[in-house]
Amino acid sequence: MKKYINLFDFKQKVDYKIEILSGLTVALALVPEAIAFALIAGLSPLTGLYAAFSMGLITSVFGGRPGMISGATGAVAVVIVSLAASHGVEYIFATVVLAGLIQMSAGLLKLGKFIRLVPHPVMFGFVNGLAIVIFMAQLDQFKIENAAGVLEWMSGSQLYTMLGLVLVTMLIIWGLPKLTKKIPASLTAILTVIAIVLAFGIDTKTVGDIASIKGGFPPFHIPNLPFNLETLSIIFPYALIVAGVGLIESLLTLNLIDEITETRGWGNKEAVAQGLANTVTGFFSGMGGCAMIGQSLINISSGARARLSGIVASVMLLVFIMFGADLIEQVPMAALTGLMIMVSVGTFEWASLKTFGKMPFMDVLVIAVVALVTVLFHNLALAVLIGVIISALVFAWENATRIRARKRVDEKGVKHYEIFGPLFFGSVSAFNDKFDVANDPEEVIVDFAESRVADMSGIEALNKLTERYLKAGKKIHLQHLSADCRRLLANADSLIDVNIIEDPSYKVAVNA
Repeated sequence: MKKYINLFDFKQKVDYKIEILSGLTVALALVPEAIAFALIAGLSPLTGLYAAFSMGLITSVFGGRPGMISGATGAVAVVIVSLAASHGVEYIFATVVLAGLIQMSAGLLKLGKFIRLVPHPVMFGFVNGLAIVIFMAQLDQFKIENAAGVLEWMSGSQLYTMLGLVLVTMLIIWGLPKLTKKIPASLTAILTVIAIVLAFGIDTKTVGDIASIKGGFPPFHIPNLPFNLETLSIIFPYALIVAGVGLIESLLTLNLIDEITETRGWGNKEAVAQGLANTVTGFFSGMGGCAMIGQSLINISSGARARLSGIVASVMLLVFIMFGADLIEQVPMAALTGLMIMVSVGTFEWASLKTFGKMPFMDVLVIAVVALVTVLFHNLALAVLIGVIISALVFAWENATRIRARKRVDEKGVKHYEIFGPLFFGSVSAFNDKFDVANDPEEVIVDFAESRVADMSGIEALNKLTERYLKAGKKIHLQHLSADCRRLLANADSLIDVNIIEDPSYKVAVNA
C-alpha cells in the first residue's frame, strides 16, 4: 500500500531545466497525434486533446513509471471507431469510464504481473512493428488534398521544402547531443525550424492545417445515455477491449522504459493510474487512451526521469488549447514530422536484425509475425496476444518432446521407470508410449524424482496408466513425487486411483 500512497520520491535528484524543457517538447508533439487519433475515431479533435491532457496529468502524478507519457492513442481509436459511428460520442464517454473501472480492478487485483509472461521475441516484434507504424504515419504529412478532396503526394517546390525542413529537424536531433546535452535536441530542432520558416516566409504545412486546437478547460459531462442493461450490453465489449489494449500497451511501454533507464516501474500501480485516468477522462469529454511509446521515448531521450516532465507536458498542452492555439497552429508540421521519424528510428530494435540466423528460427518467426500484425492491423494487443500464443505453443511442443524414461529391472524382478521431463498435456502421448504393459513384470515402479506432474492432463495420464496395469493384473506404484504433485493428486482423489509409495527419506524442492 505504501507505493500507492507515496506519489513522489523526494530523494530522487531532479534536473528541473531538463524536466521542464522536455515536457514542453512532449506537449508540442502531443498536439498533432491527439488530433489525428481523434479524427481516426471519427470524433472532434478536442476529444483527443482533452484525453491527452487528463490522461497525461493523472498518470504522471499517480502512475507507476515516472517519465512515461500517456494520452489519446491510435490503439484505442481503432477499437472505438465503429462504436462512435453506430452510437455516437456519448457512448464513447461511457465506454471509456467503464474501461477505466476495469483497469483499476486489474491493478488492485495485481494482474499487472502477468505482463512478465510476454517473451522477449514478442517485445522485439512489438517495438519494431510500432516503429514502422510511427514512421508510416508520418508519410501522410507529405500528402495534400487535391480539388476533389483526395490525398495525393506533394510535388515540386512544396515537396522539396517539406523534405528540407524535415531533414534539418532530423539533423539537429541527431547532431546536437554530440555537441552538448544541456538542452533538449528535440525542442531545439522544433524552435529552429519555426525560426527558419518565419525568417524566410516559407509557405509550408502547419498544425492549423490539420485542425483547430482552440478550446476551453475540459467540461465535466456525465454521459447522456440510458443507464440500463441494454446500454451496458453495447458498451461492455468495447470497454473490455479498450481496457485490455490500454493495459497491454501501457505495461509493455513501461517494460521498455525500464530497460532503457535500467530502473524498475510498478505495473500494478500503473494499471490503477491508467484506470483512474480513463474514468476521469470519460467524465471530462475525452476519448480515452493509454501510454504513448513515441512521446515517452521523446521524453526519456531528452533526459527526463521524474514525474515533473509529464506534468509539465499535460499542463502546457492545456495552456496551448486555452490560450496559445493561434501560436501552436503556426508550428510547421515538418518539425514534428522530423521529430517523430527520429523517434521511430530510435524505437526500432536494430540489434534484433543481427539475431537472424543466430537465434532459434521460431523466435525469429515470432518477431516477424508480431511486427507484421502490428503494421497491418495497428492492433498492438492482438499482435502481442498472437506472439504469446505462438511462443507458448512452441514452448509446449519443445517440452513435450523432452520427456523420456530410463528403464531397469532390480534384483527382486521389479521394473523401474525413471521419468525425466515434465508430465503435462503436451507430453502425455510421449509418456504413454514409454510403457510396455503387456511384457512388464508383475510389479512396476514409476520414479518421478526427475519429473513433475504439471496439470490435470498429467493426472489423468497417471490414472489411465494405472487402469492399464490393473487390467493386466499387475501392480504399479508412483515414487518420489514432489509435494506439489502430491497435492494435485490429493485434490483429484475422487476422480482417480493411483498408488503412491511413501518415501520419507526423500526430499524434493517445492516450487513456490
